Amino acid sequence: MAATGCDSSAERNGGHRARPSRRGDAARRAEEAERARPGDADWRIRSTGPPDAIEGYADRVSVLPGEEFGLYVSTTAPAFRVSAYRIGWYDGAQARLVWRSGRVAGRKQGVPLFLDATRTVRADWDRSLRVRTRNWPEGAYLLRLDASNRHQRYVPLIVRSRQARGRTVLMHAPATWQAYNTWGGFSLYQGQDGAYGTRSLAVSFDRPYAGSGAEKFLVYERALVVLAERLGLPLAYTTGMDVHLDPAVLRGASAVISLGHDEYWTPQQRQYVTRARDDGTNLAFLGANTCFRRIRLAPGPGGAPARTVICYKTAYRDDPYLVSHRDLVTTDFRQAPAPDPESSLTGVLYEGYPTDAPYVVLDSGHWLFAGTGVDEGDSFDHLVGVEYDRVTPGDPTPAPLRIIAHSPVVCRGRHSHSDSAYYTVPSGAGVFASGTMRWVEALMAGTRENGRNHGMDARTGAFVTRTTENLLRAFAAGPCGRTRPKPKDNVRAVYEAGTRLSWPEADTGTTERT
Repeated sequence: MAATGCDSSAERNGGHRARPSRRGDAARRAEEAERARPGDADWRIRSTGPPDAIEGYADRVSVLPGEEFGLYVSTTAPAFRVSAYRIGWYDGAQARLVWRSGRVAGRKQGVPLFLDATRTVRADWDRSLRVRTRNWPEGAYLLRLDASNRHQRYVPLIVRSRQARGRTVLMHAPATWQAYNTWGGFSLYQGQDGAYGTRSLAVSFDRPYAGSGAEKFLVYERALVVLAERLGLPLAYTTGMDVHLDPAVLRGASAVISLGHDEYWTPQQRQYVTRARDDGTNLAFLGANTCFRRIRLAPGPGGAPARTVICYKTAYRDDPYLVSHRDLVTTDFRQAPAPDPESSLTGVLYEGYPTDAPYVVLDSGHWLFAGTGVDEGDSFDHLVGVEYDRVTPGDPTPAPLRIIAHSPVVCRGRHSHSDSAYYTVPSGAGVFASGTMRWVEALMAGTRENGRNHGMDARTGAFVTRTTENLLRAFAAGPCGRTRPKPKDNVRAVYEAGTRLSWPEADTGTTERT
């Protein structure tokens, strides 16, 4: 799919020196006013009920403020309502009710459509209502479907930013949400019989998400949104798919934050995020297994753009792009026919699943750990997992690169390490990778949020929270290589000189899912 909105060299070279506009001042005042509003603690689901009690999906992954989207709902109840909650801090309530529908007649919708060629499930339901996002602020939203039988489900939606100059971009990962979605019996990991060999080769956004309807967002993204809003940083919201479609949103951004599970990227998204780094935009990868799968986006019913995620993985020889578009063949980025390991961007390389290990501090004096009180060798139980990344000497790795945490792990009997790493580039941009998928989850450790925190305690939650605060504040201030000490490369000191670590074998469907 063709992308639009590429930067001109003049805009790119001057992106971080632009003076704030009056519009920018107005936007900041609007953000401050929004954060000062009272929240609504009643945003959580109390009962999901049976799978068909109520479920739904939107015909847009994201919208600009004021745009409309359609909701497609199926329920066994006579009626339902929709409540739109914007996620934020809101003095601890963590969400605000922005809009609520009237009573909508409910009905059980028809059986889904199955596309044999790619084993794709599409609900293809009739539209239940249209919603206009008038006066909805930019942000991450949960649309809660409330059935008259008292059961509930979520539908996630991003009200995205058109531009992010001078702001920190939270880049949500709906392509990864959809890849793991088993609604209708099929995902990019398994078929209806649970086998990898019968998995979908393409998955559609025209179907609900299984479970609560927003599990990936709730586990891997929400806590970071809440923290960033609590800090009062100038924020912008987008998705990886929207960066693919229009990279102009990254122009002049202070930072781009990839959240806790951001596995599926198009080559175009990767190209534009790399360009933003090279123009001075800081990058943070707060998960593991990031930018691992190379995907394509295809239209949905009626030509709606980017409604299908295509990823053949180990069946890439069946990918029709193999003949004439080898660089777009949907296998892992590191694999043939166009190998391009993710470590050249993230600084680390995905190595394995599953593991559960303590996070071990290596460079306690690094500015990211300021105020945490840690010493070298201090550890935090269960913080490394369930997937992990490491620095791989000899493979494409930026330099100078500083390993600041080096955590021994055992994965399927193999002894290895998980690394947190930091590097800078000539533009001044700083890049941080946590090396563990549990980083964002750990922001909730020791609280009543997200009860499946893998045994992580309040001490771990405090450490990760303070480190993340240091990161977000520094990255929001502009190119971090100009305001913080530049990293002194320690890769050779940590790993023996000349060691070459092999990449893990191509995944056969046993990667993490929650």
